[in-house]
Amino acid sequence: MALPRAKPTIGVKAPFPGFVEPALASSIEKVPSGARWIHEIKFDGYRVQVHFANQAITIFTRRGHDWTKRFRKVADDAWHIKAGSAIIDGEIVVPAADGSTDFSVLQNELKGKSTSIVLVVFDLLYLNGRDIRKEPLLRRKAELKKIIAGTDVQFSESFEIDGREMFAHACKLGLEGVVSKVRVSVYASGRGNAWVKKACAQRETLTIAGFALDAGKWDGIYLGRRKGGELIYAGKVDHGFDQASAADLQKRLKPLIRKTQPYAKRIAHKGIWVEPKLLAEIEYRAKSAEGKVRHPFFKGLREDL
Repeated sequence: MALPRAKPTIGVKAPFPGFVEPALASSIEKVPSGARWIHEIKFDGYRVQVHFANQAITIFTRRGHDWTKRFRKVADDAWHIKAGSAIIDGEIVVPAADGSTDFSVLQNELKGKSTSIVLVVFDLLYLNGRDIRKEPLLRRKAELKKIIAGTDVQFSESFEIDGREMFAHACKLGLEGVVSKVRVSVYASGRGNAWVKKACAQRETLTIAGFALDAGKWDGIYLGRRKGGELIYAGKVDHGFDQASAADLQKRLKPLIRKTQPYAKRIAHKGIWVEPKLLAEIEYRAKSAEGKVRHPFFKGLREDL
């Protein structure tokens, strides 16, 4: 009679390590395509590494700081993973109904005892006494999906579709962007080319409400968004200016200077306020729940509107 086959093990037997430097994605101009790549949704949250060992959960930040107490709800969720020991790579987010995530909402949630934060996981580095970082990515993800099944920890699915198609869908849905990974890649700490990312850039025409100077030098503009008859604060942009464009914009804004802020609700920033007459074209990656643009870039004045 044939003996039952032993369950195949993966990885190499190794002592439980300390914090592992995370793998980081390199920014690219064009999402890759082809069978070599899989694609995941890019989240807007806190990158974390979850350690499950000796019947205890520890949650480390990207730089290796122990934030278990701050992320108590997530630690409680992770307690139910089905493993004797594990190291999991993921992101802590606050998901919206449309699937998007917002870093500013997460920060607000963490000011109180949040019940909305969720751990989304996408890689597994160590499992049951074995280092599996040299296993192919898809195999690591398959094992990860098994051990979190039935828990409140969420799995970051991979999509095996054309990269450009994936990116177009992600941006259309208002998501942060796409992370593309070589499907057979090992887990390599640091920034490399096996993981690449592209954020969805969005554009909006916003009103200039003021500008800032730092020790007499140009330090960007304050933005506003029209809502009814009011001007609502939409953030500050200090990228996208060269010496000539900054000088030209300052020259145009000086005749419009006023003493008070033009916003309907005063903001706690020091600036040189102007009559809200000039419009700026702004490129940005995402918006906060309050409507502030994140990672904004000045593209130029809109003088055709």
